[in-house]
Amino acid sequence: MIWRVAVGALLLAACSGGESERQLVVSAASSLTNAFGEVASAFEERHPGVSVVLNLGASSALREQILNGAPADVFASADEATMDAVINASAAAGSEVFAHNRLVIAVASGNPADVSGLEDLARTDLFVGLCAPSVPCGRLAALVLDTQGVVPAVDTYEPNVRSLVTKIGNGDLDMGLVYRSDVTGSSMVEGVGLPEDVDFANDYHIAVLDRAREPDLATAFVEFLLSPEGVAIVVANGLEAP
Repeated sequence: MIWRVAVGALLLAACSGGESERQLVVSAASSLTNAFGEVASAFEERHPGVSVVLNLGASSALREQILNGAPADVFASADEATMDAVINASAAAGSEVFAHNRLVIAVASGNPADVSGLEDLARTDLFVGLCAPSVPCGRLAALVLDTQGVVPAVDTYEPNVRSLVTKIGNGDLDMGLVYRSDVTGSSMVEGVGLPEDVDFANDYHIAVLDRAREPDLATAFVEFLLSPEGVAIVVANGLEAP
């Protein structure tokens, strides 16, 4: 079974896990929710007695949790800069790129606001959301908008991409820039593609953490993710192969 838990619950799990079950704690960017849910299930099937605990959130928030001592075995970041901060703090020895992710314009299913392109982000008659500038999807969105000369009429900056997707799907927002992985397979939102000349993507990095309680399992998880089967799961969920 896969658990998606907060840090407090992670601390409890780390201290009180049953003797017959080993727990692998994977802190992963929220844009990996669907992909890592499937990866975790496949990994558990191959490792009886192992439970993968997914701690999902903004990469920057997960970085701070790790640097402040929160229990985790593996860290999967939505960009290189956030992973570099963990490595530079001696919390991990190095990382591997396991995927790339691109932005799309997210709208509610059926595109009720008739959004057609990036220029619609400047419309003041629409409710527009972006990821906060401090998180990877926000930094990538700023780069895309700057190169395209679009000044968005932003109504809200969300702390992570899943929060932004939820508000668009619920009708609280008309549109926003999210990762392709966040609209793939969704019944609540759909994506409007960006111009072909917008060739920006975030590299997703994964690392075994130096304070991993289960270093062997953590290494096995990373190896599985990088295997043809792991890559196929990631690609099926809207990301690109490394």
